[in-house]
Amino acid sequence: MNFLVESLRHSSFVNEQSDTQIRDNERLEFLGDAVLNLAIGHIIINRFPELDEGDLSRVRSNLVNELQVAEVARSLDLGSYIQLGKGEFLTNGRNKNSILANTFEAVVAAIYLDGGYDNAFRIIEKIYLPILKLSGKSAAAYDFKSKVQELVQTGQEIKPAYNVVEESGPDHDKIFKVELTINDLQTVGYGKSKKLAEQDAASKAFDILADKSKTSADAQ
Repeated sequence: MNFLVESLRHSSFVNEQSDTQIRDNERLEFLGDAVLNLAIGHIIINRFPELDEGDLSRVRSNLVNELQVAEVARSLDLGSYIQLGKGEFLTNGRNKNSILANTFEAVVAAIYLDGGYDNAFRIIEKIYLPILKLSGKSAAAYDFKSKVQELVQTGQEIKPAYNVVEESGPDHDKIFKVELTINDLQTVGYGKSKKLAEQDAASKAFDILADKSKTSADAQ
């Protein structure tokens, strides 16, 4: 059985085939979801030794949510290889987050079934480590934008301003650069989406503001 071919076969394609023995990728998606969660857990428990169970769960959730996994699939141009039915093809199914994320999970399962967990882990690690390095502390799935807003609003009427100042890279693998301005404070964040770049900038601002708050409290 060719698991890789099966992993790229969407249910809409199978529904249009006369051969009832052809399988779609949904069973592989089910298995791949479990393998991906295990591998990401393995990676982050080593990378973030200071985080407790709750924080690690939030990190993993942030890295395996549909949007992030779809972005990973786009960076691999996975959409070009998915077999779709006519309806999904005409409605740009190759670029739908749900289809991309589910297909990536199915591919993970195919790698696991063909080559074992160690091979699957190595590939997942190779894909995800650059994301972790790029997003840095913001990968910990904290909502740093909200935390910054809370710190800023303590006795002040200031609204943090986020601006995308640069987009680089091809459409399927863009890097966003965002500037965060709060009065005289300015930080810069990077990410594979505007949201991740904003969180990265906010995480840096949070560190600065939290340090100032602590210094002020110690001086009293």
